[in-house]
Amino acid sequence: MTDATTLLWDDTVLPFQLDASDIRGRIARLDGVLERVLEQHDYPPAVESLVAEMATLTALIGQTIKLRWKLSLQVRGDGPARLIATDYYGPTEDGAPARIRAYASYDQDRQAEMTLAGATPFELIGKGYFAILIDQGPDMAPYQGITPIAGGSLASCAETYFAQSEQIPTRFALAHGRSTLAGGPEQWRAGGVMLQHMPKAGMSVTGEGGTGEGGLMAASDVLDADAGENWNRVNILLDTTEELELIGPTLAPTDLLVRLFHDEGPRVFDPQPVRFGCSCSADKVRQSLSIYSARDIGHMTTDEGIVTADCQFCGAHYEFQPETLGFEATASEDADDAR
Repeated sequence: MTDATTLLWDDTVLPFQLDASDIRGRIARLDGVLERVLEQHDYPPAVESLVAEMATLTALIGQTIKLRWKLSLQVRGDGPARLIATDYYGPTEDGAPARIRAYASYDQDRQAEMTLAGATPFELIGKGYFAILIDQGPDMAPYQGITPIAGGSLASCAETYFAQSEQIPTRFALAHGRSTLAGGPEQWRAGGVMLQHMPKAGMSVTGEGGTGEGGLMAASDVLDADAGENWNRVNILLDTTEELELIGPTLAPTDLLVRLFHDEGPRVFDPQPVRFGCSCSADKVRQSLSIYSARDIGHMTTDEGIVTADCQFCGAHYEFQPETLGFEATASEDADDAR
């Protein structure tokens, strides 16, 4: 494959539809986005793996919703991986890229101990919940959906969320890792396929509770017989996907789609470019500190007489004069004083 073609598909999400089975989907390829997300931090490999998987899910889910504001995914657990958080900012206009950012909070000592004992990255989360939050903008009420941690991966958690909270059968096939192209540096790459049975296909919920882990809903609980047959057939085809086909640069997403689903009537739509992007700013830091009194701000002041803040997502560093912060501020902040 030529370099031009490689660049064409990297950091994109390709929407598609399978007309013969009433199933829609997305194929994502991330390289530069994931590299930028992970280079901001010195995460251990197990935590990097969780962040990479979460970022790929975010790219796939965010494009599906087609929002013009922000989608957030969060996993909180009682294990050493306490929080995995991602944000997807929808494109502000047609043709513009979406933006993704992500970070993790973890207990380094507990993580090292569990990893040494053979724990998988997902087991570092422990018990907790998976949440999707949708912010449609200042004039719209935000939406939040939460389901318990379930299955053996973050992808399984997302599948459970859609079955339980949205009653939409959903399936993910994801892969990620570090790779080296001929003559190039080692870097992160990730790829994935998302399938969803379209709501118009006559899905119904029967009985109380679900057949999933802990009585949660599963895809089979929200499909009738005909829809279930289509769903099972397409999932069997998806199971034939190899990891290199998901993340490697030698197979274009359109070619992967035809290889997997050529008998299902695949139809593609315009790809969505994605980029790394953060929304932090000095003004937002000031706003977050506006609830504090001058005394509170004093407790935040360093020995050098300033207040500092670091963005957990992108690593940006901000510095402020304490008298310019809080609801008792006595001076205006000069734009050159924050960086």
